[in-house]
Amino acid sequence: MDGATSLVHASCIAVDGRAALFTGPSGAGKSDLALRCLGQSYDLSGRLLRAVLVADDQVLLERSGDRILARSPLAIAGKLEVRGVGIVDLPNTPQAELDVLVELTDPTKIERLPEPGAKVLILGLELPVIRVAPFQASAPIKVLLSLVANVRPV
Repeated sequence: MDGATSLVHASCIAVDGRAALFTGPSGAGKSDLALRCLGQSYDLSGRLLRAVLVADDQVLLERSGDRILARSPLAIAGKLEVRGVGIVDLPNTPQAELDVLVELTDPTKIERLPEPGAKVLILGLELPVIRVAPFQASAPIKVLLSLVANVRPV
């Protein structure tokens, strides 16, 4: 399955080359959560970090060995939809290794203590998945912690 690709309706950000893919139905808050992650400048450990846009609205995934690379289609590279403002140009990275899938979920459907080691199958590889209520104030921190500190149920 090496070289397999998939174009998904999602948004994606990265920290230090490791990407989080935001999935959910249209209007769920994928672009909004990506924007708020980009606005964060540190995580709870005090380590300075810089989140950068990979793609918004459409993400091209490609399997390369035992990893999945995320990229933006060229026509929308560096563009993010900001509801109420329009489409804005932002710094971006051409690709990043997909590290975690962030499933945008209604807060009433998120378990307080989720099942350990939740995974999702993408292009034949298992990836960790976390469920986040996208409009909660803590949502960007939860995403960044999952990337920077590998904070996930174990």
